[in-house]
Amino acid sequence: MKTYPKTLRARRNRRLRLAAFLVLASALAYAAYWWLHARFWVVTDNAFVTGNLLPVDADATGIVTQVLTEETRHVNKGDLLVRLDEHRALATLGQREGELGRTVRGLGALFATRQQLCQKVAARSAQLAKVRHDVSRFRQAIPSGSVSEQVLQNAEDQMQALEAEQREAEADLRAVESRVGGTRRVDHPEVEAAKQQFVNAYLELLRQQIRAPVSGYVASRKVQVGDRVHPGDPLMMVVPLDHLWVEANLRETELQHVRPGQAARVLVDVYGKERIFHGTVEGVNPGTGSVYALLPPDNATGNFIHIVQRVPVRIALDQAEVRQRPLRPGLSTVTSIHVSEPGQSVDVSLASTSTQEYGTDIFADELVAAERKAQEIILANVVPQSDTGDDACSVPPVSTDSPSTARRSRNPVHKAAR
Repeated sequence: MKTYPKTLRARRNRRLRLAAFLVLASALAYAAYWWLHARFWVVTDNAFVTGNLLPVDADATGIVTQVLTEETRHVNKGDLLVRLDEHRALATLGQREGELGRTVRGLGALFATRQQLCQKVAARSAQLAKVRHDVSRFRQAIPSGSVSEQVLQNAEDQMQALEAEQREAEADLRAVESRVGGTRRVDHPEVEAAKQQFVNAYLELLRQQIRAPVSGYVASRKVQVGDRVHPGDPLMMVVPLDHLWVEANLRETELQHVRPGQAARVLVDVYGKERIFHGTVEGVNPGTGSVYALLPPDNATGNFIHIVQRVPVRIALDQAEVRQRPLRPGLSTVTSIHVSEPGQSVDVSLASTSTQEYGTDIFADELVAAERKAQEIILANVVPQSDTGDDACSVPPVSTDSPSTARRSRNPVHKAAR
């Protein structure tokens, strides 16, 4: 069959017109799609599910004797995860307990010494008062001759000796008073210092048992039985899956209309395009990803290359949908943000810290238990006394001038003798 050039040109023209029509129709369709829908959304596939990955670190030095959990297992807050060897911690705790008891008993002896010195000062005062009374009577009897000057001299010498002994006893009392004055045996600074050492040893013993800070799933377990761990060594992670969000890394040219409070749609690769997660923009990161990199770029060196930067945007997910279709941190998503909604100021953040992983109370009762145990040790080592035992005695001030010398200088008999 012979084909004429005119027929070929007509067929080619029809195909070209059909192709042009299809291109024009596609362009018009895309323009209509963009005008009616796409221009109101910012879409990115550089978005991933993320959450709080809570590290479980060692807080004491010891050898791992038991690992009680494994990756992918769920643990509740406070569950025992790792047990360390407790022998050294127990020995240290026993030593601190003995030091606390010894300190309490030593202070009990010091308080008893103060009471002894109080009685000694009182006895010296009574003896001195008696001798002073005798000296006064002897001086009155000298003019009549009923008492010799030798008797008066002996009495005055005895009075001077007693005054010196009283000053010595009062100095000893003040030395003891400077250590125990204003305190009791149960709350003396030395007892408090020994008590805090005991509390520290008690807490060190409790740290030999490493517990889950929150409820979640165990991941990235590194600890093995026999490992010697030190404070700060990473052991594993606990990942709560009931609070997840999406971190969408948007180009800086797409951020102009992104605001907190705007609605978002998230397609997670693991569920395909049939399942849509709904979310809300919670906030825009205050810097691009390059700013927080381990080695941030230094454009002042001269090797500048213009690269469109990306800014992380936090998008909260509907928790009811997450419970129905569980997610995992790190999953890839295609995230769309409805930028036609007004939203709030770009400086506002809707992120909250009300979920369980922002706080833990598993250590709340440890200090209370340690304080209670220390108080029991203190009370067990306080020796009962017949009186209060902790009350300070009054120390009368002692004159620097000897009363006997002053009175002797006014005695006419002594003046005559001199």
